[in-house]
Amino acid sequence: MTTAAPAYTAEIRLPTLNLHDDLPFYEGLGFRLDQIWPADDPAVAIISGHGLRIRLERGAAEAPGTIRLLGDEAREALTAPSGVRVEFAPLVETMEQPATQHAFMTRRLADQAPWVIGRAGMNYRDLIPDRLGGAIIASHIRILDEGPVPDMVHYHTVGFQLIFCHAGWVDLVYEDQGPQFRLSAGDCVIQPPQIRHRVLHSSDNLEVIEIGVPAEHVTSIDHEMELPTPHHRPEREFGGQVFVHHKEAEATWKPWRFDGWTSRDTGIGAGTRGVAGVHVARSGGTDGPMARHDCDIHFSFVRAGEMTLESEGEAPVRLSAGDAFVIPPGMAKRYAECSDDLEVLEVALAADFETTT
Repeated sequence: MTTAAPAYTAEIRLPTLNLHDDLPFYEGLGFRLDQIWPADDPAVAIISGHGLRIRLERGAAEAPGTIRLLGDEAREALTAPSGVRVEFAPLVETMEQPATQHAFMTRRLADQAPWVIGRAGMNYRDLIPDRLGGAIIASHIRILDEGPVPDMVHYHTVGFQLIFCHAGWVDLVYEDQGPQFRLSAGDCVIQPPQIRHRVLHSSDNLEVIEIGVPAEHVTSIDHEMELPTPHHRPEREFGGQVFVHHKEAEATWKPWRFDGWTSRDTGIGAGTRGVAGVHVARSGGTDGPMARHDCDIHFSFVRAGEMTLESEGEAPVRLSAGDAFVIPPGMAKRYAECSDDLEVLEVALAADFETTT
């Protein structure tokens, strides 16, 4: 026999110096008085409003706090006579895209950048430490042990987000995209803005590359939606983008912009309406020419093999599987001394082509 958990109602305690001064202030903000005592010299008042129950208590040990009122209108903050600050903020957190601070950057797996514990217990390695001024975050994420992932239905307020499975597999489910499915090594998805989704189960030694634009974006938990949803609507748009699930096993490899190279287009350029293009390219042992690009952000991750990255004004860097690099627009670079098995994941934002020099 189980015992029912006791029922509670939550309240927040804030200090007051004088209820006669504070109560009119809170009532002017839409709070109402529910209880007050003692009658001859009130020291405690219970007020409620905007989904909050607040206990104003004279002599409370807490320092004055901050109440955030969320709505459609931004206003200047106010301060109660007791010192409590009241801020007025948007109900929905907005996403601001910082201007890209362009830089040349390489991140080598051999340099042993630290892995940190992130959301849902997953390990994260930062692939762009300075995040180009907050314009992008690129994370190498891993789960070491096979089993269920302690995730919840959630969504991101984001402009672009890519999940590329580098090794292992992971089971996922997305809003209006049918039943759960397995993302295997070489496969990828984009998570359009605010699409609800959940990570369900992973293999051991799972590794994914996650790209998010901008670097700082809000993750919100949806406590109401259950996945999978009953409808399969692959054409549905989320923030002007459609869900894309690219499978390596079904991909077509075609000649790339470098002679002797081949690539597979993930379809993400079409799915994002040109926000970003994502390709996987293979060298076949052929070096690339000196080239420049006009993309706002040009990020690459070495999936397999080795190459030497030769960049204008920079010392050559030998790169291998697990390494990443960013080339700013206009900088000449070439891929030299490429191994036969070289394979590179390329993510290009705002444009998707290069010109040889």
